[in-house]
Amino acid sequence: MALFDMPLERLREYVPDPVVPADHAEFWSGTLAVAREHEVLVGFERVDDGLHLVETFDVTFAGFDGQPVRAWYTRPAGVDADLPAVVEYLGYGRGRGLPGERLTFPVAGWAHLLMDSRGQGGQYGTGGDTPDPVGSGPAAPGFVTRGILDPHDYYYRRLVTDAVRAVDAVRALPGVRADRVAVVGSSQGGGLALATSGLAEGLAAVSASVPFLCDLPRAIGLTDSDPYGEVVRFLAVHRGREAEVMRTLSYVDTVGHVRFASAPALFAAALHDTICPPSTVFAAFNHYGALAPTPPAKRIEVFGHNHHEGGEGYFVRAQLDFLREHLGQ
Repeated sequence: MALFDMPLERLREYVPDPVVPADHAEFWSGTLAVAREHEVLVGFERVDDGLHLVETFDVTFAGFDGQPVRAWYTRPAGVDADLPAVVEYLGYGRGRGLPGERLTFPVAGWAHLLMDSRGQGGQYGTGGDTPDPVGSGPAAPGFVTRGILDPHDYYYRRLVTDAVRAVDAVRALPGVRADRVAVVGSSQGGGLALATSGLAEGLAAVSASVPFLCDLPRAIGLTDSDPYGEVVRFLAVHRGREAEVMRTLSYVDTVGHVRFASAPALFAAALHDTICPPSTVFAAFNHYGALAPTPPAKRIEVFGHNHHEGGEGYFVRAQLDFLREHLGQ
């Protein structure tokens, strides 16, 4: 795919007017308040992952409306001290998989919570373990249009709430420094990290690579690629419902969340990315921290010749340096 979006100099200046509903703050504060009526930790059990240098626990926590969400909690073996923690969110269609599959952060010396994505895990990797007990009306194949005609019914209302509750959960786990928690993710996981950056208090760091759910009006009009293409196919059938759909999406667009973020942030964008186009990533980056009392430090790594894979291992190395700076070791 050739370059298709704005040139880099325009991307750095792209600050679209955020489309934020008037009751955005009340919508999310009310949603989270209901979720927090439930004790956050539901289950915690050591598992045999066959590894000697890390130890892994099967965690269940109360997510949206108290519904159970699974996660793997992994930490360096033989370390008794409380550790900074990294909460990681997964890409679209992936589940938490098997214990021991994602070891970068625990072998770097931090506690690590890998959140399962409700209802996902059937498209890539080794599966997931968290059902989504909530149904929806007619939807295009995938997750993006489930409940999309009403923000209260929308799938991503539930998933974003789970992501914020994962931060609550890791802070309640043994062996974690509650004041040193970072959130990270790529693609859908990056979008969840950015949403959480504006909804969870006291984060130490945020990192999002080629994030999804950014600047949704532009994304849907710019790319035919899935998952954004799911919205176009839905509207091609459900003619005349665009206003309802765009209103629902305005509650989960990360541009509306990141303006309130206060933690240092590291982003990544890829200029050939047709799945999460670079202008949408820069929209979130350029708005990040705009309404914070003190503007947070932020940086974006740009991969000029890459598609949705972004920087891969090169970005992981930058991410580790960034997290060491803000979490400690």
